Amino acid sequence: MTPRELLRALTGELRIAGVPDPEVDAGLLLSHVTGQNPLNLRLDSWSQVSVEAERAVRLLCEMRKTRTPLQYLTGVQSFLGRDFHVDDRVLIPRPETELLAERAISALRACDSPVALDLCCGSGCLAVSMALSFPGAQVHAADLSEGALAVTATNADSLHAKVTLHHGDLFAALPDGLRFHVIVSNPPYIPAADCLTLQEEVLREPLMALDGGADGYDFYRRIAQEAPGRLFPGGTLLMEVGFDQAQGVMALCREAGFSFVTAHEDYQHILRMVEARL
Repeated sequence: MTPRELLRALTGELRIAGVPDPEVDAGLLLSHVTGQNPLNLRLDSWSQVSVEAERAVRLLCEMRKTRTPLQYLTGVQSFLGRDFHVDDRVLIPRPETELLAERAISALRACDSPVALDLCCGSGCLAVSMALSFPGAQVHAADLSEGALAVTATNADSLHAKVTLHHGDLFAALPDGLRFHVIVSNPPYIPAADCLTLQEEVLREPLMALDGGADGYDFYRRIAQEAPGRLFPGGTLLMEVGFDQAQGVMALCREAGFSFVTAHEDYQHILRMVEARL
């Protein structure tokens, strides 16, 4: 069977199973198995796919039909132009979070000998991106999930980033007295009841990375209250927020004593990031 014929067949199967973007997924899975460019595969109507490759991609497609996220099947998600390892121990980084990383990196540029923290680090995409942008910086990453910290360690090692890992519950994971110029966080923020109604692929991601408590604000309350004691004077707190949470999170930051509080839009012009400075 040629790549073009195989992709046509796989696309049809994925479409019947209700998988979004079945043609794209089929191409990416075959590309993952063969190492060839997806576009070239779609145009290839003369070569033959090996029996081993066809067997492997069909197995992946069967898993995709169960709505296992594509990134968990390939083990890779691109973030700021770098390939990060992901698996079912971590949330899959979203494009909007790249904007959070860019703002954190911009804030670090104003610091001498910067010290930064990625709180609720998950895959470590934020921590590793900051460390690679500032090789001389002290970058820390903290998470309650040991599995997430293992993934962060894998990404830091493979991308040659120096990141210090801390296991524990938010700031309790950190040594007393450790302070930062920039704290960045993409914490769980989906209201608990809404976690039951998410897209099937999202339901495959770790619940502890999604569930923000009854109203979705549990982590924001704690971070806003505790962050001032962990920031240097003039330090910056940056948090990703849900589509309707910016105003509420900004109010929490003002109540906690931050003197400058604002929000920034994502690609869809939704207020997706809250920035607060002492």
